[in-house]
Amino acid sequence: MGATAQKIRVLPDRVANQIAAGEVIERPAAVVKELVENALDAGATRIAVEFSHGGRARIRVEDNGSGMAPADARMALERHATSKLAEAGDLDRLRTFGFRGEALPSIASIARFALRTREAGAEAGTEIVVHGGRRMHDRACGCPVGTSIEVEDLFGPVPARRKFLKTDRTEAAHIVQCVRLYALACPQVAFRLSEDGREVFRSPAAANLLDRIAEIFGRETAESLVPIAAAEPEWQLAGFISRPGVARTTRQELIGFVNGRPVDSRTLNSALIAGSRETLPEGKFPRAFAFLTCDPAAVDVNVHPAKREVRFRQEAGVRDFVIRSVVAGLRDWSVRQGPAAASGPAPEVVASVGPARVHGLAEPASVYPVGGAAGADGAPAGAMVSSTGPAVLAGAMPSPSAQGLRPSAPAAPGLDGPPWRFLGLAHGTYALFESAAGLILLDRRSAQERVWFERLRRQFRAGGVPVQRLLLAIPLELDPIAAALLLDHGEFLHDHGFEVVEFGRTFFRIEALPAWLEPGAAAGFLRDLVGAMREGRLSPGQPELAREQLARMAIAKVVRLEPSVGEAEMRALLTELFATEQPSVGPNGRPTFLEINHAELGRRFLAR
Repeated sequence: MGATAQKIRVLPDRVANQIAAGEVIERPAAVVKELVENALDAGATRIAVEFSHGGRARIRVEDNGSGMAPADARMALERHATSKLAEAGDLDRLRTFGFRGEALPSIASIARFALRTREAGAEAGTEIVVHGGRRMHDRACGCPVGTSIEVEDLFGPVPARRKFLKTDRTEAAHIVQCVRLYALACPQVAFRLSEDGREVFRSPAAANLLDRIAEIFGRETAESLVPIAAAEPEWQLAGFISRPGVARTTRQELIGFVNGRPVDSRTLNSALIAGSRETLPEGKFPRAFAFLTCDPAAVDVNVHPAKREVRFRQEAGVRDFVIRSVVAGLRDWSVRQGPAAASGPAPEVVASVGPARVHGLAEPASVYPVGGAAGADGAPAGAMVSSTGPAVLAGAMPSPSAQGLRPSAPAAPGLDGPPWRFLGLAHGTYALFESAAGLILLDRRSAQERVWFERLRRQFRAGGVPVQRLLLAIPLELDPIAAALLLDHGEFLHDHGFEVVEFGRTFFRIEALPAWLEPGAAAGFLRDLVGAMREGRLSPGQPELAREQLARMAIAKVVRLEPSVGEAEMRALLTELFATEQPSVGPNGRPTFLEINHAELGRRFLAR
């Protein structure tokens, strides 16, 4: 018998690099991330990022860092070639963003790649061009000190990968968000970002972290933050968290850094939420920019191919420290502000932020004074609306009891509600009725939620949402990813009563609203709505499910309990409740009423 053919073989470098690229380079923003990290590790103080068509057509990152000698430039394109570490023990002493040496060869294997670099003192630079993993040329060139890398036709050699990319607008939003994170991580570095030849933002070196936050996220965001700073032998925490009363409905605005590296850390995020729990309602989350500094040996940054996640050696210790620090920071701020801390304008705050610095983590030496804060949602006080009725002031929309609890059309015969006799209210929430069978306890909130849920769902299905036009548009600012989602799903929003006009890359004007939404709550509701889209809880691609989720979100804004009601109002509520498809249960699964019959009453009172 002849020998069998060999089944196990070593993959060619080009194929191995393309496989590695599948782990490291998920989308164009991952290319930007890797190249910006390399620039920061090279000591750059200026970084320029340019891209077109969401990054799939072209990405260029230029820095004024140390540059590379010709031999180093050639070696940088070899797999696992790195200047960041030499042995396994170096993983416990990492003070750089990159370290594995996979980024450049992976990118070069799935695009047209051009590297130009020059060291200080060198007469000429080096240019290396690679197309889909094949080196085209390597020659001397003229270029400034530093490194410039240009990536074109991303995923061209592996076209199947392009099918998994989102729209250009969404991919561009991820790039913008990525650059913003590294601009936050390194306030001392000047950043410039351009898309399709148009400048998205330019941020010179900032004196402190709060100035950089104001430049990138807006002055309103900066003014709504409280400084946090704490230090223990193992850990130091510096940064900002939203003041009491300023909340979000998603975790998307929890931005964490560990030793200067932007990360997704469940431990850090859950601790920030837990520390804010005393100042936020259930289901709400803070906005935070938190910098945790520790011994590099205390954190493992090598647990994710793209280095997004980290693992702490003492997870419980980190969580406890962050919770204590946030609680102390919020309490100190509240004490300084006095009784009006939660609602009044924020006075000037000057606080020292810890001096610890690990590579990539700037020393936010101080928090500059900020002026009075605007409303959390940015809605102008006194914005007027125009609807089918007279104009109303923002926040003065008629209550649900006035505008919606009475039937909108005559009830059909037999749908006048059960023949219960109204006795009164208990604790403001429950209505007590007498029936032929015993006693009824009606949960007013759950009943109103069922009525409004089905009313809104009918409106959404029929496409007949009553709209109120605003005489003064309400400004809305979103982060780049949220802004891209809003633009991508503008038709869905318009069909459901929202008219939102783009006023800049991440700035919008709300010009019309569905009639059920108060203008003062409009900006916050739209943020929540886009957050639900971002988390996959509301997908306009599935219209029926999206309408149902929108109705669920809407009832939280619509339903308000009047402190006192009479029999006429309660009879109207019962009429509408028993005209719904499921009168016995609210849209959240809670019962709308409970019945205690004569037998149960007798048993409770030990009747014979």
